[in-house]
Amino acid sequence: MPEQPSPTRKHGLTAIDGALALMALLLIVQMWLLTATLESYLAGHHETAWPAAVISGILFLVCVGLYLFVARIDSESRKNRGDRSDPNRPHE
Repeated sequence: MPEQPSPTRKHGLTAIDGALALMALLLIVQMWLLTATLESYLAGHHETAWPAAVISGILFLVCVGLYLFVARIDSESRKNRGDRSDPNRPHE
């Protein structure tokens, strides 16, 4: 019979799923921002380039933060479960 995940593990997986969904949404917004900014820049509106670059940088930093959050939750989940399938764990 398959092992049922613990409630803590379920919460960790839910947090990871939510963070990854938010990352995907932010990356879609970032691609849209790039497209809109490039179209505006090529139309001669050069004043929009710097604000868009700053906003894109902020979106990138938010995605990095979410990635670090996912990595931490995954690491804690593996540590609590005693999972030996962690690829970053040294072999004994």
